[in-house]
Amino acid sequence: MEKVTINFDGIPQPRVRFGIEFLKNTLEEFGFLVQESNNEWSVEQYRNVDSLKIFIGNRNQSEFIKQLEEEEILLYNTYSPTGEGFYLSSLPGRLFVISSETDSGALYGCQELAHLIRKKGEIPNNLSFGEGPDMVLRGPALGLQKTTWEPPRQTYEYPITPDRFPWFYDKDLWLDWLNRLFENRSNILYLWSGHPFSSLVKIQDYPEALEVTEEEYELNTSLFRWLTEEADKRGIWVVVKFYNIHIPLPFAEKHNLKLYQPKPLPLTSDYYRKSIAEFVRSYPNVGLMVCLGEALQGHLYGIEWFTETILPGVLDGIQTLNNRELPPIILRAHAIQPEKVIEKALPLYPNLYTMAKYNGESLTTWTPRGEWQKIHQNLSSLKTVHIINVHILANLEPFRFGSPAFIHKCMKAAKYRLGANGLHLYPLFYWDWPYSPDQTTPRLRQMDRDWLWFDAWARYAWKTDLHPETEQLYWAEKLGEHFGNEKAGTIILEGLDASGECAPKIIRRIGITEGNRQTMSLGMTMSQLTNPERHRPWKDLWESHSPEGERLPEYILREIQGEAHIGETPIDMIEEVERDADRAVELMEKAKPFVTKNKEELERIEKDMHAIRAMVYSYTNKVRAAIQVLLYKHAEKNSLLEKVEHLEKGVPYLKQSLDWYKKLTTITKKTYLFANSMQTPQRKVPLPDGGEYSHWRDCLPFYEQEFQNFILNVEMLKNGKVPKEEHLIEPFREVPFTVHSDNVEVYKIEKPSKVFTDVDLPLMNFAEELRGISALRFSQAVANETELNIDIEFSETSYVLVGYFNSSDEQWLQPPNLEIDTHADYRGGVMPILRKGLEVFAYPSVNVHAYKYEAGRHLLSFGKGSHLILGIISASQNLPDREVEHTEGGIGTLDWLYESPKEIVTAD
Repeated sequence: MEKVTINFDGIPQPRVRFGIEFLKNTLEEFGFLVQESNNEWSVEQYRNVDSLKIFIGNRNQSEFIKQLEEEEILLYNTYSPTGEGFYLSSLPGRLFVISSETDSGALYGCQELAHLIRKKGEIPNNLSFGEGPDMVLRGPALGLQKTTWEPPRQTYEYPITPDRFPWFYDKDLWLDWLNRLFENRSNILYLWSGHPFSSLVKIQDYPEALEVTEEEYELNTSLFRWLTEEADKRGIWVVVKFYNIHIPLPFAEKHNLKLYQPKPLPLTSDYYRKSIAEFVRSYPNVGLMVCLGEALQGHLYGIEWFTETILPGVLDGIQTLNNRELPPIILRAHAIQPEKVIEKALPLYPNLYTMAKYNGESLTTWTPRGEWQKIHQNLSSLKTVHIINVHILANLEPFRFGSPAFIHKCMKAAKYRLGANGLHLYPLFYWDWPYSPDQTTPRLRQMDRDWLWFDAWARYAWKTDLHPETEQLYWAEKLGEHFGNEKAGTIILEGLDASGECAPKIIRRIGITEGNRQTMSLGMTMSQLTNPERHRPWKDLWESHSPEGERLPEYILREIQGEAHIGETPIDMIEEVERDADRAVELMEKAKPFVTKNKEELERIEKDMHAIRAMVYSYTNKVRAAIQVLLYKHAEKNSLLEKVEHLEKGVPYLKQSLDWYKKLTTITKKTYLFANSMQTPQRKVPLPDGGEYSHWRDCLPFYEQEFQNFILNVEMLKNGKVPKEEHLIEPFREVPFTVHSDNVEVYKIEKPSKVFTDVDLPLMNFAEELRGISALRFSQAVANETELNIDIEFSETSYVLVGYFNSSDEQWLQPPNLEIDTHADYRGGVMPILRKGLEVFAYPSVNVHAYKYEAGRHLLSFGKGSHLILGIISASQNLPDREVEHTEGGIGTLDWLYESPKEIVTAD
């Protein structure tokens, strides 16, 4: 039995100690007799140790490493190790050196040598190479969040307790996860929460802020300290993310405050500063991620809150610590202008990072461009490290995504197109961690089901510039080991790469949004394809998160006008995803005879490939049907009865789409519990509530009815009849209200009323529903300069009607947006009830939205920018959903083709 002596200068810190133990265990597993030494070695006497020798040293601190370098015994044929890098060298006298600059570098050096020993069965000779990461921060995110509200708490507000998050207290689960992160050399674990402090620290001045019982508090602090210490051993920073300004429910109740505070108050600032200071003191191995958007009016108060509350709290906390590293503070670039915040914050705290979403809340392309690319490039140009956030993955849910080639190209784009130097990665089914959505007993763990997802992102965060051909061999070998046969690995890899192209291409060419408002795997309605404007499409999807190309309406116009097509078209998408989906199914079937291990897993992957193919063909045939509808729309001039043959051509395509959707429903009935991990009303596409429509079987009846309606309406047109366009207008019913603010006037909506107190421009047109109701006017200049607050009291539960001008110019307040604000639908109001429902002379048209408020006194505050408050109406009446000007609505949109046949008239 060969003897090995391991030595390290001084007392190893936790990361180095963990690395030594990892290396030692590997050596012992392969039959070496290992002993440790704490004797000082020198160039003159190290040969006196009669064994193989491994020395682990920090080259800035170790006298032995310095001697070896000065005597030119240890030379580097790459850059000398810095940061988390390491260098392995075999030297004369049976000496192996692991040289590093940090504890993490030593840890990864020990890990690398252990891997080489495991691969070769011995300590390899002639070692001389170094390595270090490309990305500074690399790791996944988990959520201490749920998708169901707990009134009176609101979105994101979930105290950390065993009944809410049982997995959080499972140490065996944590160790499995931390070991996987260590194996992938991930160095950060993000934990997302609304307000974690009220579950993890006590504040002497605010005992009422604690949201858990004493027993739960002790359990939380014990577990969290253990977790952060175990993570630190493996070179992992735990970073806790929180929203601003969210306050604990008991604290809010005692001080008569709302849970969400839009601007700083002396009380909330003092509470937050002391909470953060105590948190940093209690958990020195924990960083913080700050979201200044959403609840806080970050564009107004972000700099103040970050520099006068958050950073002072961190600095207060670290004064009593002897940290070797400053905790990382990450500023999430979400609904704010982060550049201005960083400019003011950097002089106060140097270890700052920025973060922005990579492809929004989906995975769509490896060629991000446009305004989104500029956002990343601006952030990466600051004197901080910039991180890409691979977020939510709403278009990939719930299926497996295992295309290393796609992921590799994304990480190259992150580095070269965006200038990023860090990775934040969501699991594929974020909201249901630790479980996957598969319908199995027991349920599968995401870390096991999606191992390839986590491994691939981590590999390319560590080293981005690896050759594609080399990587094909690497992953084929890895999959071959997993499934017991190298040939199987090669075939399965090709199939996974093919299937990985499908969802990104579909969403980017025809989707409504790359955000979590849409569950792509559940399909889309015909209205969403042929009249997307009605459904508020998110233009960043095709302007930033897609390669250059054409949307369906644009494609049809170019086709009709005989113009050349530019970039990726819907027809390109159809051809490519059908080819890729067919190929994926074919390859999985081809691989089966060669698989000798993990056969059940391959069966589940194969079923996924069949489900993805059914989804693809349901989409592509529906797009073909939509093309016929749009050709009909542009062909008819004066009569809906012209070119009905286009609609007739669309019928078989829509039938095929439905047939494929039925196949998809049949497959997923037995394989998946849910289609989306966020089963909430925020999911609006294809159908209005992600809780009610969370599975394909929930959506199928709608698509069946949609098809039947289409057939009936086409038949009606063939018989020479057209629908009668008529809107049944129900006047809005006003609710008595009292305005307690001095800066507001009450007026009636009628011509030629003024809508602002300081602008002499009259009302020109308005929807009939609005006629004569009492509205509020105020100074447009004040609304543009600051956040307007109106103190008002309602006699009953009411809708507040708010008008948003149809312009993206910064002077106009923008409507609520689920793409950037999860709170946006808290009171409803995300979708307009009257599109272009009002016109003011010389101003953009106005969309009318409705927000629901309970009876009582409220402070209306919708944000900075010009807007209108057009009345207070009863919440007991039905709200309309119509286009007042009819350029995007009414008969001309053809949405009636998919609805139950209306009253008909015989055409002339």
